[in-house]
Amino acid sequence: MRFFDETISGIDGTGDAEARFRGYVIDNSEEMDPARVRPAVLILPGGGYRRTSEREAEPIALKMLGYGYQAFILDYACAPAQYPVALLQTAEAMRRIRAHAAEWHVDPDAIVIGGFSAGGHAAAFFCERWNGDELRSRGFEPQEIRPNGLMLGYPVITSGPFAHRGSIDNLLGPARRDDPQWLDYVSLERHASADVPPTFIWSTVTDRDVPVQNSLLFANALIGAGVNVELHIFPEGNHGSSLGTRETDNPGHWIGDLTCVQVWPDLFDAWVRGRFPAATAWK
Repeated sequence: MRFFDETISGIDGTGDAEARFRGYVIDNSEEMDPARVRPAVLILPGGGYRRTSEREAEPIALKMLGYGYQAFILDYACAPAQYPVALLQTAEAMRRIRAHAAEWHVDPDAIVIGGFSAGGHAAAFFCERWNGDELRSRGFEPQEIRPNGLMLGYPVITSGPFAHRGSIDNLLGPARRDDPQWLDYVSLERHASADVPPTFIWSTVTDRDVPVQNSLLFANALIGAGVNVELHIFPEGNHGSSLGTRETDNPGHWIGDLTCVQVWPDLFDAWVRGRFPAATAWK
């Protein structure tokens, strides 16, 4: 296996903001299948657009490796960086994965972007905009950055009544956070389209920070747009559940050992195998 840790910087529109881009790449073996390609998962951790949480970064990547997937993490720039910095950095990370697909043994038709909490907003935002003029005008051609799937864990979605206002405020910054047009623009349930790839969403009923209605609103909007959606709502689990295990908890934290949440990676693996049979035929 190879590990790399790179910096994404210098993109038009991002100023001096930098992102950290990590990769966990399983090498092929002559003893098995030297031509094997695998699905890839690009992980965007949460943190309210104020920071990125390691609890939703490397533990998720290692879990994906366990299923045989190539795993990548983008720690996108957060406040004081504002929109569109995270969007542009996400596009660059996706472009790098596609550009190196052969070298990294990635099936270019099985690249999933996944995000948690505010990282879920960033991932879903990208999946709504990857085929539009906004990114094309910055030099990102759609075929270079196209996502094949979207995975969301307790995502921030709306700027409406169920909003996590801290995330929205940090994304837009002081000058735009109360502007109705900008609030509409970043309220993702209002912009769902057939450009969004097949989507896997999970959340919990007892999330007090990002209400489950965020997931329900987005799932309903995607279904209305003709997008294939798999949605799992678990009965318990506070915000930031991650894997729902002691590994992603810490002493005195509020997450605990959540048996009901712990099944989501297996459900996601089954979803990937169902969506991308050619990339997972070896499993």
